[in-house]
Amino acid sequence: MPLLDRLESRFGRFAIPGLVQIIAGLKLLTFTIFVMQSAEARDRYLDFLALDGPRILTGQVWRLVTYLFIPTTLNVLFAVLSAMMLMWLGRGLEQAWGAFRMNLYFIGGMISITVCSLIFGLDESGIWLFQSLLLAFAVTYPNEEIRLYFFLPVKMKWIAWAAAALTILTIMKAPQMAIPILFGHLNFLIVFGPEFVRDRLHMAKVIKKRTQFKEASPTSAPFFHQCTICQKTEVDDPALYFRINDAGDEICSSCRKSA
Repeated sequence: MPLLDRLESRFGRFAIPGLVQIIAGLKLLTFTIFVMQSAEARDRYLDFLALDGPRILTGQVWRLVTYLFIPTTLNVLFAVLSAMMLMWLGRGLEQAWGAFRMNLYFIGGMISITVCSLIFGLDESGIWLFQSLLLAFAVTYPNEEIRLYFFLPVKMKWIAWAAAALTILTIMKAPQMAIPILFGHLNFLIVFGPEFVRDRLHMAKVIKKRTQFKEASPTSAPFFHQCTICQKTEVDDPALYFRINDAGDEICSSCRKSA
């Protein structure tokens, strides 16, 4: 994208390499502090870290970041594994996109969640932002495998589909969760949504063209490919070969060379 390229050339030097890995490390450190505290002290510490829109407006700006460190469990094994998983996701996306675009994606998600908290007064957590990293990783590396329970290989695309299904079930059980889930995934929708729509429209055009061919009467010309520009088919010239462009139009090799 030209805009992203211009932004990266101008502001790329300010990017923080390993941002997600740093967040994961601080999240693990916060978990360690949590398990060492009493229940009462833990509640006070949780209140200190939580994302609270009204209190942010009074000057407690640390909450814009610290809510990401709040543990989702007090299980040691799960906390360590989730931190390692988060580091792995961040490292993979940074290798694919670069530090600047990775920062832009993650910080954009943080801003979206903060806006949600300020508008709706919700006490947000980072779980949906972290899930947006999982979905982005699955789109970028769909066939990458992880070992579920340390021995069962599962591709990331299937894990992403499972996470999406559980998210839909969450919304069905608690419709009020739709707003925080939407804002938590807004960065993913902005980055990958347009490409997904284009792919679906292109696929629909291809399916429509194939359906029209199958439903054609027996008296029609016995051809499968027809150039949108010159109207030639493989019957007219067997040496021609055809390709479908991004707009869904079929173009012969002769017209492609001319263009």
